[in-house]
Amino acid sequence: MSIDPAQRSEAAAGSTALEALAGALRRLAQGSSLDDALAAIAEAAASATGAEVAVVRVLDESSGALQAHAVSASSTSVAAELQGSRVAASADDDALRAAGYRLGLGVAFELPIVVAERELGRLQLFRRAQAFTGEEQVLARVAAEHAAVALAGLGKNGNGIRELPGRELLRLGGDALATGLDEQRTAEEIARLAMQATGADGAAVWQLDEDLHPQVAGRFGAAAEDERDVVEALAARAGFAVTPGSWVIQLGHQPPYGALQLRFEQPVVPSDEVLDALTTFAARAAHAMRSSERARRQAVELERSRALVAVVGQAIAQLSLAHTLETAIDRIAELLGAERLAVYLLEPDEDRLLEAAGRGLAGPHTRVAERLIALARGSLRGQEAMLIEDAGADLRLAPVREQLAETGIEAAVGFPLRVREDLIGLLAVYPPSGRTLTPDEFALVTALAAQLAVAVQNARLHEEVKRRDAERRTALVAEQQASRTLRSLYEISRTFAQSLSLDTTLEALVRTTAELLELDAVGIRMPDERGEALLTQALHVRDERMAGAVRAVLFRPQPLTPRLRSLFAGGRPLRLDPRIARELGGSYGLLVPFLERGSTTAIVPVATPAEVLGTLTLLSLDPARPLRDAELELALSVAGQAALALENARLYQQQKRFADTMQRSLLPRVYPKIEGLELGDVYESSARLDVGGDVYDFLRLDDGRLAVVLGDVTGHGIDAAADMAMAKFVFRSLAREHPEPADFLAAANQVVVGEVASHKFITMLYLTLDPATGAVASGCAGHPWPRLVGPGGAVSVLEARGLALGIDPGQSYDELRAELPKGGALVLYTDGVIEARRDGEIYGEDRLDALLAAKGGLPAVELARAVVDDCRVFTGGDLTDDCAVVAIRRT
Repeated sequence: MSIDPAQRSEAAAGSTALEALAGALRRLAQGSSLDDALAAIAEAAASATGAEVAVVRVLDESSGALQAHAVSASSTSVAAELQGSRVAASADDDALRAAGYRLGLGVAFELPIVVAERELGRLQLFRRAQAFTGEEQVLARVAAEHAAVALAGLGKNGNGIRELPGRELLRLGGDALATGLDEQRTAEEIARLAMQATGADGAAVWQLDEDLHPQVAGRFGAAAEDERDVVEALAARAGFAVTPGSWVIQLGHQPPYGALQLRFEQPVVPSDEVLDALTTFAARAAHAMRSSERARRQAVELERSRALVAVVGQAIAQLSLAHTLETAIDRIAELLGAERLAVYLLEPDEDRLLEAAGRGLAGPHTRVAERLIALARGSLRGQEAMLIEDAGADLRLAPVREQLAETGIEAAVGFPLRVREDLIGLLAVYPPSGRTLTPDEFALVTALAAQLAVAVQNARLHEEVKRRDAERRTALVAEQQASRTLRSLYEISRTFAQSLSLDTTLEALVRTTAELLELDAVGIRMPDERGEALLTQALHVRDERMAGAVRAVLFRPQPLTPRLRSLFAGGRPLRLDPRIARELGGSYGLLVPFLERGSTTAIVPVATPAEVLGTLTLLSLDPARPLRDAELELALSVAGQAALALENARLYQQQKRFADTMQRSLLPRVYPKIEGLELGDVYESSARLDVGGDVYDFLRLDDGRLAVVLGDVTGHGIDAAADMAMAKFVFRSLAREHPEPADFLAAANQVVVGEVASHKFITMLYLTLDPATGAVASGCAGHPWPRLVGPGGAVSVLEARGLALGIDPGQSYDELRAELPKGGALVLYTDGVIEARRDGEIYGEDRLDALLAAKGGLPAVELARAVVDDCRVFTGGDLTDDCAVVAIRRT
């Protein structure tokens, strides 16, 4: 199976360092010097980690210094400077960094080279910038372990390095193997390390195949294979066995993965210490081989995924049948190394097979494919693939033997292309005789065939859709235009019907009119208060680059002259030409240069039967898109709807002003002057026309305390206003006689029970505050609890409980006492704050507490305003209920 050059380069880059490290150990085993091996390790470490300089230092026990035995550097002068240099074994990280700075390299990383818990040297890495990543540090540790193996294998020399026992070499070799190589090289490394550590004449690694028969996976040294010894040892499930000519060590358990066989002329029973080392080495060797096997399978799976992605990606990107099939043929030929293959498709309306894409085929090979299709429909129905190893001798292909001879087809593997149960074609590979597909290759092509069938069907459907789409396109354009017009008219009607805001109605009018008629600009003018001029109230310009120039013209006042009034008397649109524009003057006069260059402008009255409420100015600057009669009639229809909406909005604003005036007349106009306290309040009405039920008031008690009441009356309108007035009277009349919250609410409840209707009630919050001590007394009758905000922003809740006023006589109420520190604030509010809604979500107490914690240090008025403004932002503009907020700060 082949890999494309880019993938091969990527894979090679990932394994170069490990190959070089393993090569360094092989040099040592083959008699190379220590310095040669360490030089190879330094070079591999620099390449793997991206270091600009790599140094392997070896400890000189006589002097206690670390001497540079190997240097890898891009600069020969740096290499010459470092080679043979010495540093103290006690040097710390600061000394390492200082060495890097002297070389002009700001990043340094150091690892000890350790054998048997004894430091033999250090590996040092340097580069200019960017810390070494975790992956690079792991590779550096592998290099340090390889250096340890090299030093351990050298034995005693002039540098004072002592020879280490074979068990240490086995341990270090096991660590090195954990990095993994490919399957064959891993097995060879296991054999080499085991032979070197034990002094065996030869070593072989056996691996169990799918039938659990041992097969040689790698060997080193003199011939060491003796299958009988291995089979007997594995059958006996012996972890270790001594035979007349070898040691056999089992690799892995339950079930074993294989065995390591070490060949000796005269094998002896190893000591317990050596046996323990071999057992540990065997476990690591089995792990390394399994890791290599997993890596190989993952590579195969990756190739399969890449092939599938290539085919499916081509199908999605092109939705072209030809491109999809050519991509599939190229990928399969590359992955299998196949020279002769083809994709055949059955014509949808005919039972005829045609070659759709192929490679390396000539002659009547389609007849062979037809025979394979017949088998897929008959005796081999339901199978994912048809395997014919010898085409000439297979009786199933007897009807096409002449064609086989003429085409030179020796073997065939056919993969039916099915979508659900429907057979739509065939993918056929014609390998040479004796070439069989491996299980991985077979699984890959089977998966590709399944995806290819879906891609072919999708491409066919796409081409059919394209054909039908072309037939409908002309009619669809007209339908889309009609649909767009209807949608725009509906949007205009819906906006006008839902909005009672004059500004919102005007903005919607100019925007939707410009979009509906595809105009460069649309503006609406309305008479000023004296009725002497038309003033632009809203303007929409399609291209922002023209906005400045258009605004300068259309925002200029237009005198409402008798001549202009007469032109609108009939309620018909007025086309402006240069003569009429000059005659009318004002803003229209400024349009003369545009009109002379071919622009078109029309004025459409927005009028009720009784009066002209305003005018729409329609502007098309492109001479190729003049305003036509049909567009003016459509604009007149829109203007008629707009007139009703504007009249409703105007009436709504008048009634809203009246309701707000009545509401505010019941709220306090001045604050009591109390030293040490700062008061603030904000009331915002909702979009309703009726008078709301929120009421609040302040009173200075005879003992100097501040009394505050905040209530919410059920209902709206005149009845609510009357109940608000009663609630305010109750507060004013009872607060001095019953100043404490529990007494006040009990007395107020008795009054309200006798005054309000049986189905109505009043929620009320009453509290007193001593400005000198900060003492707070609070009582609550079914009202949202107040918040106490400390100087540092901590928010607490005064949770006094009680039934709303007017429901049941003879009620008693809780009284909660707290202290308001200097710099702190009390915040009272109605339920319109926490119950403000947006798309079914409420503002809520958590959001309120978060705001108070962030804004608690503001002055009282600004704090109350911040709460209401945050509610308005949350709802997206209009409040869903009246909101009243009272803030009291102790200074």
